[in-house]
Amino acid sequence: MQKLRLNEKQLTSRCRIEDLNFESTSDLGPLKGIIGQERAVNALAFGLKMKKKGYNIYIAGLSGTGRSSYSHSITEKLAEEMEIPNDWIYVYNFKNPDRPKALCMEAGLGLQFKKDMEWLVEQLLKEIPLTFTSSDYETKKSELYREFSQKNQVIIAELNKIAEKYQFTFKESEGGLVPIPLLDGRPMKQEEYSHLPISEVEKIREASNQLAIETMDTLNKVKDLEEEYSIKLTKLDEEVGYNVVNYYITKLIQRYGHRKSIVEYINHLEQDIVENLEHFNDKKEDNQVEQLLMMQVQKDDKFLNRYGVNLFIDNSDLDQAPIINESNPTLYNLIGTIEYKNEMGILKTDFMQIKPGALHAANGGFLILNAREVLSQPYGWETLKRALKTGEINIESLNKQMGYVVTSTLKPEAIPLETKVILIGDSEIYHGLYHIDEDFRKLFKIMADFDVEMTKDDENILKMARFIASHCEKEGLKHFHKEAVARVIEYSSRLADHQEKLSSLFNKIVEILYEADAWAEMDGQPLILKKHVEKAIQQKIHRNSKYEEKLNEMFKDGTLLMDVEGEKVGQINGLVVMGTGEYSFGKPSRITVNTYQGKSGIINIEREVKKSGSIHDKGVLILSGYLGSQYAQKNPLSLSVSISFEQNYSMIDGDSASSTELYAILSSIAEVPIKQSIAVTGSINQKGEIQPIGGVNEKIEGFYDVCKHNGLTGDQGVIIPKQNVKNLMLKEEVVEAVKNKQFHIYAIGGVEEGIEILTGIPMGEKDEGGQYPEGTLNYLINKKLENLSKNNKKEK
Repeated sequence: MQKLRLNEKQLTSRCRIEDLNFESTSDLGPLKGIIGQERAVNALAFGLKMKKKGYNIYIAGLSGTGRSSYSHSITEKLAEEMEIPNDWIYVYNFKNPDRPKALCMEAGLGLQFKKDMEWLVEQLLKEIPLTFTSSDYETKKSELYREFSQKNQVIIAELNKIAEKYQFTFKESEGGLVPIPLLDGRPMKQEEYSHLPISEVEKIREASNQLAIETMDTLNKVKDLEEEYSIKLTKLDEEVGYNVVNYYITKLIQRYGHRKSIVEYINHLEQDIVENLEHFNDKKEDNQVEQLLMMQVQKDDKFLNRYGVNLFIDNSDLDQAPIINESNPTLYNLIGTIEYKNEMGILKTDFMQIKPGALHAANGGFLILNAREVLSQPYGWETLKRALKTGEINIESLNKQMGYVVTSTLKPEAIPLETKVILIGDSEIYHGLYHIDEDFRKLFKIMADFDVEMTKDDENILKMARFIASHCEKEGLKHFHKEAVARVIEYSSRLADHQEKLSSLFNKIVEILYEADAWAEMDGQPLILKKHVEKAIQQKIHRNSKYEEKLNEMFKDGTLLMDVEGEKVGQINGLVVMGTGEYSFGKPSRITVNTYQGKSGIINIEREVKKSGSIHDKGVLILSGYLGSQYAQKNPLSLSVSISFEQNYSMIDGDSASSTELYAILSSIAEVPIKQSIAVTGSINQKGEIQPIGGVNEKIEGFYDVCKHNGLTGDQGVIIPKQNVKNLMLKEEVVEAVKNKQFHIYAIGGVEEGIEILTGIPMGEKDEGGQYPEGTLNYLINKKLENLSKNNKKEK
């Protein structure tokens, strides 16, 4: 079967040093963009430029493919071309205090407006008290009082004229005009009144009642006059205060008059200040006690908070549109929160305690989120969707839902949302959301899929070299000699498990760059050479290969039974891949088959003990289909087959051992021994065609290591599907062993090729008479099956 044996050139894909037109990476310019992700790059660029609603972006791909770093770099370029977004402030709502108003203005004006408002309050606190103690104000106030006093005296005279008829007179007191009885033409004293006989008191009371009835209208004139005086005095205060306030308000309108919403707020502000001038006037005529004075001051300070400005979003320091990468997308981190203060055990708040979230900070720019992180946060995903659907950011509090006692709460005015959201996750999350969440399909219409591999052509090889050069410059690494670059490129192909591909898992490549630099530093070399890259690769394997070495020791000392020489009936060496997280490796596993008379068909022992996965079970059922198609066209199979992975105590899944199991079955039926020096991998279909599998490099190297520990004989080797030849990127040691004919690798396409390599006997095809030639495997199998069928009929 020489034609099926691979030569050493087919076992790997070397990077041609002579094709690298540089001596070291110091001769190369930096990499621009990203390597081998044209589809994802085009999708991302299109999605970022689309301004329509719903064209947010989901970036799919494995971690390490450059999805995060590239998404940030491309948004950086776009952000430089975009306008700097507006500032946002929250201010007091004079009409509805529980609904703070959101105002926007050009970047930088928010901070200026806050300073202007602080200056306004500061100036009013100085000037209003001065104005109300000025001689001009006192003159106007005295004139009003004089006018009031004159009119009041006329009314009092009128009242006293009526009162004389009832022997009364009116006297002013703190409670107003009070009728006092007369005694000998003078007001009666309290002592005199108390000594009067009851009859006189009754007469005075009756006269008082009559007087009250007759003077009712006149007394109402006094009240009307007092009310008129109070109105005029209030109007005077408002006029005086307005003249002071309007001067500063006019300045504000001149500066911010181009914004209608700000002008509206300033007008409401002016009206509120004029209506509450007493809070700016430091005269406390009614408060004599120091403690009461202090309480009044605190009250006024709290009242004046309404004229503050909550600088919610300040973009004054930005020189481009914002790019926010929120690593902890909780509800409050996304949409902001309302903070509370504890006052006497009660939680209270005001508009100054409203804090922004990532959506606010990214408004007018880009928000980058990790999909898994968003989905894992309570309310996070639903909140994000709601904001994108409504096109506005509503700050919502969960305090009541959480059971907190809150006596004051706010519902801030929503802020319009104009940001591009970029979700970064894997393909599984994307497909899951796409199928179960209708909103996701509407909101994330662009999917940029980052591949794990790229074509290995001259252009991408050069880009990979530039990638290495860029990383050396960026991270301060030593530069790589071109032979070292070639070794990195070969390592990249090994990561991709393909001779014509390069891996896009740049994080794994970067690890080798760092470690090779460390070995070159320890070696005292100015450049990183091929041997340093090789050492970095080998040391990385060594750090993670403890489990593999333990298994090889067990093969060597006979704890794990494995024959790599001789021949056995119904016994074959299969190959499996095992992993310990960072590192995966292959190991051989003995598979044994027993066939005997019966009708049970194929018994998968692993399945019977629930150690077999669904894919492996499918592979075993395919074997039944193949055997039935080949050997049960005339008579039913009177055969029972038991299959077992010996010394296996963990779950078996995958169908890569299905061809291996078939060879062992055919060997057991025909009673033909199989070479134990050859291990097998490959799945099979019902037509007997061998299908490709994964992990081919690890499987070959795993069997090679066991053979090496037991001593290479020159007969040992591995059978693989021919479709997997392009995936071969074997380590140098195996390539050399094949070159020296100490180890062999066969690539096959069908069962007949594999069984001939393993047994030395051809499968055999039917002749014109419908019979298999003697000496072929099919002849021996049919003869055995006929005997079993006859025995079965005799038993019946």
